[in-house]
Amino acid sequence: MELVSVLILVISFLFFLGIGVPVAWSLGLSSMLTLMVTVQSLPAITTIAQRMGTGLDSFSLLAIPFFILAGELMNRGGIANRLIEFAKAMTGRLPGGLLHVNIIAAMLMGAIAGSAVAAASSMGGILGKRMEKEGYPKELGAAVNITSSTTGLIIPPSNVLIVYSLASGGVSVAALFVAGYLPGLLIGLLLMVTAAIMVKIKKLPAGESSSLSLLAKTFYNAIPSLFLLVVVIGGIVGGVFTATEASAIAVVYSLILSLFYKEISWKDLPAVLLKSAETTAVVMLLIATSMAMSWVMSVEEIPQGISNFLLSLSDNIFVILIMINLLLLFVGIFMDMTPAVLIFTPIFLPVVTSLGVDPVHFGIMMVLNLCIGLCTPPVGSVLFIGVGIAKISIQQVLKPLLPLFLAMIVGLILIMVFPEISLWLPRLFGVID
Repeated sequence: MELVSVLILVISFLFFLGIGVPVAWSLGLSSMLTLMVTVQSLPAITTIAQRMGTGLDSFSLLAIPFFILAGELMNRGGIANRLIEFAKAMTGRLPGGLLHVNIIAAMLMGAIAGSAVAAASSMGGILGKRMEKEGYPKELGAAVNITSSTTGLIIPPSNVLIVYSLASGGVSVAALFVAGYLPGLLIGLLLMVTAAIMVKIKKLPAGESSSLSLLAKTFYNAIPSLFLLVVVIGGIVGGVFTATEASAIAVVYSLILSLFYKEISWKDLPAVLLKSAETTAVVMLLIATSMAMSWVMSVEEIPQGISNFLLSLSDNIFVILIMINLLLLFVGIFMDMTPAVLIFTPIFLPVVTSLGVDPVHFGIMMVLNLCIGLCTPPVGSVLFIGVGIAKISIQQVLKPLLPLFLAMIVGLILIMVFPEISLWLPRLFGVID
């Protein structure tokens, strides 16, 4: 029966995706069909609906719409411009300066807004035309923008890390947030090194000259935006408030800052709220149907079967992690990050924890792995935003993306092999043992 359930679940899900059914509905319909193997139709439909509702009944999930709204306010409120100017002053005369500006600014934007989509749209919109004007190939600029934007999902605050905390059964959000800093910086550094090599090969122009006075001035202008990091992460780690409360504070702070910069007015708020509501609705529907599928898999004992199968192949932790990472890389090509985290965390987390892997370390590794999927066709949301803003085709951007993909995979391997990259800071701040 377990094998039959797996086949129905996988085949029906792929079938619905293949005929163009949205991912969220494909998850719900395939879960319902799988449950119908052992339960009559009406109770199966009712149970799936109940599980979707129960899956959203979590206080921690309130952080997601708040962080989405905060990100939308930041994206429209002039914060991105100030971060870009600060990043430009930091990179100075480095060869291919605007590429490095894009990477650093995307990391800063992601660290404040927690959204790869917000980072890709803001960085691409502001820097894209300037890169083209200064002689940068459009496809290279788009490739750098696409890959660097994903660092915001590792560097906190990150909605995906909150989702992982929910799927894992209660891994500390504070620990995950603190753990994301060094891996996010590592990926950013690897992308900068790769971009520098590509710049040298293509002989692209250097950045604008900088000075200590310019660096100080741009840093001063960026301080109000960067201070949000201190408020949100400092408050969570210090135990002043929870991640959910921090997300609400981020909204209030972002609104005040955006109004202060006068790049957003009260009449713009309805459009901001509507856009945030649309994004939240999509994310929450994905979470609801993913939670329903996770429950069906648990009832049919599919995770236990997969765990036993993996452990029967090897008890070497690195062999298991390599197999899991290869599978997640494949999954990330075809599935959005949120449902992938919700579905595969209950399957793989018990396997790796039984072999001594820290759940915080595995969460960072899993999220980074699935970030690569956001940059790949056919469902990579950040990929489509990046090429759309640059006004180029996916085929054009694939070639310059490949070395940047390799850099991200190298970072993934380093984080897999050296857990302290993820765990050193959480231990330092005492949020894990």
